[in-house]
Amino acid sequence: MSSPRNTAPTNKNVVLAVTTLGSFSTPLIMSSLNVALPTIGEEFDLSAVALGSLATVYLVVTAALLVPIGKMADTHGRKRVFLYGMAILSGACLFSAAAPSFPWLVASLLLQGAGAAMIFSTGPAILTAVFPPGERGRALGINVAAIYLGLSLGPAIGGILTGTLGWRSIFILPAVLGAVVITFVVIKVHDEWVVPRVARFDLAGTLIYAVALVALTAGFSTLPKLSGAALAIGGLAAGAVFVWWELRAADPILNIDLFRKNRVFAFSNVAALINYSATFAVGFLLSLYLQYIKGFTVETAGFILMAQPVMQTLFSPLAGRLSDKVESRVVASTGMALTTVGLLLLTFLGADAPVLFIALVLALLGFGFALFSAPNTNTVMSSVDGRYLGVASATLGTMRLLGQMLSMAIALLVFSVTLGSAQVTDAVHDEFVTAVRIAFGISTALCALGVAASLARGRLRAPTDGPPVGAQAAD
Repeated sequence: MSSPRNTAPTNKNVVLAVTTLGSFSTPLIMSSLNVALPTIGEEFDLSAVALGSLATVYLVVTAALLVPIGKMADTHGRKRVFLYGMAILSGACLFSAAAPSFPWLVASLLLQGAGAAMIFSTGPAILTAVFPPGERGRALGINVAAIYLGLSLGPAIGGILTGTLGWRSIFILPAVLGAVVITFVVIKVHDEWVVPRVARFDLAGTLIYAVALVALTAGFSTLPKLSGAALAIGGLAAGAVFVWWELRAADPILNIDLFRKNRVFAFSNVAALINYSATFAVGFLLSLYLQYIKGFTVETAGFILMAQPVMQTLFSPLAGRLSDKVESRVVASTGMALTTVGLLLLTFLGADAPVLFIALVLALLGFGFALFSAPNTNTVMSSVDGRYLGVASATLGTMRLLGQMLSMAIALLVFSVTLGSAQVTDAVHDEFVTAVRIAFGISTALCALGVAASLARGRLRAPTDGPPVGAQAAD
């Protein structure tokens, strides 16, 4: 079946602007929320475990819904799903701002997770449909940079808003941004991107997938507890059942042939999973190191850690543009190789490591990740037929979330083995530094495997001209 073509002119800059704002809003919420957690805990009299559940609820819901919503977007309209996602996210932010109780706040974050899944599964898919191969990498690079910008600015914006207007104000800004996006989509974006066909929704596959992802994410987030290991193993078992079911389903939510018969798609997603597994915990580990070992305040530690996301924000658009001209495999693999070098340098971290050394390594990691992420996204989205753009975007988003969870699980497991339940005091500083170095050693080995997976994807033989795929005019 050939992909429908866009029969009406599309203002590419407007589409880029609205999808970029959507990509910026979601990480902005969560990174702002992290700063406000102590204040929220004081108001609702919450334990640290209860506060941690806020982010977990959001991540679990997002991960569980990404692929089913991506499939729905492919068959019912990507613009429609993106628009509904922005509306749900904005409305849920207003509910959070007005939350009279902790359960209300949890419920509103659950809705935000659903809205985020709708945005992440459609934004890159729409950009891929609108921008031709020669311009696609730049557009996707800008979109990726917006995510990093949200992560970078979130703590500063969240701290200022929480300190001056209270924690509820952190949800107002994304709600306003969402209203702006919705307005522009309704007024300026007249096209729809959909592959119209009669499709029976794979409800059983969706439920199995949700169980697998919820168990995996919940399990990873509670490792190394025995219950966490049991949940993770159960999630892997459910994942195997999901693959078995999808191979037999008449209209699966995830076409397994995308992994079995599309080498570029499969290895690009594996590379993304490994990359996030190796790098996501870097900020967590160095934040603890800078505060416990170097004695910096949380504000100073946060300022130093910004070196990585700032580099990612600056260079992601350039890396995306480069992937339009140079084979993406080369650019992405180079980026992951640089990331491997940065992680290797951190394995030599000692208590007397200069701050300049740490900042330079973080900058190297940010540059390497920028070279990897945008070109890898371009590769994934350009490697599939227009019918599967939503599923491809959702799959890549799932790899990101699973990698983040696995990265944190590795770090916590290392701490559990080396430190046990001991608090980080002067008496265990040496053991703490050893644990951090071990964690970075594991991350280095993982990232080296990621370079191999990135190179193994082969060449992407995408068309170099012609109209973009996966779009048709709105009714």
